[in-house]
Amino acid sequence: MIGLETLPDPTDIWEIIQTIGKGTYGNVYRVLNKKDGSQAAVKVLDPISVVDEEIEAEYTILQSLPNHPNVVKFYGMFYKSDLKSGGHLWLVLELCNGGSVTELITNLLKRDESMDEALISYILYGALLGLQHLHKNRIIHRDVKGNNILLTTEGGVKLVDFGVSAKLTNARLRRNTSVGTPFWMAPEVIACEQQLDYSYDSRCDVWSLGITAIELGDGEPPLSDLHPVKALFKIPRNPPPTLLHPEKWCAGFNHFISQLYIVKLEPWISALFG
Repeated sequence: MIGLETLPDPTDIWEIIQTIGKGTYGNVYRVLNKKDGSQAAVKVLDPISVVDEEIEAEYTILQSLPNHPNVVKFYGMFYKSDLKSGGHLWLVLELCNGGSVTELITNLLKRDESMDEALISYILYGALLGLQHLHKNRIIHRDVKGNNILLTTEGGVKLVDFGVSAKLTNARLRRNTSVGTPFWMAPEVIACEQQLDYSYDSRCDVWSLGITAIELGDGEPPLSDLHPVKALFKIPRNPPPTLLHPEKWCAGFNHFISQLYIVKLEPWISALFG
């Protein structure tokens, strides 16, 4: 376990200048580097007394990953002690101030517009390159979705949020823990909840990217009108999803989505769920 007392104080380097967002784990801020004037984003986690396994796993993955244009850069983990409110853990990351892909879709829908196919292609291409980098380094993201694909003002596409990611070792090239966001989860990941001897590998991210592609086109992932528990029941039993109105999109986009599901249709899925 990482000792909090071994982590540097963030205020020696970073100064909070603006709130960017809020989450269940804490807040996200824009910060200024006091030494060189550069800016970054920091996830400030709610007060903690120890670094739990999930935080340590995210830290280990971020620290071990070589830099890649389509994966968010990691600038370090810090700890700010506070005797009154408890200490706060800071994860300092690259600033992606173009917002998330989901935010972009939401804003377009408010204007009764949809995302242009050329932009969808550009975003998916960047996400694919990011996933390729992760998988080459034996890391499964396990939560690929629009909220975890961020844009930069320079036009970059970045994969973010490695809170539920997993590192595959030589001894263990598959995982058997069911994690992720229900609507984007691959059938074999869901199956781990019902059959503990089943497992999955990095191809589960490919399925999730296919669901994300539909999210980009339709504005929401398939089954989003259902309760998440009902969605988890239907995903393994339904045929691979398609765009809501395939005829509105080019053949290439429809074909791309269909190809992302081919590697997922393993025989045991049909045997388990019928």
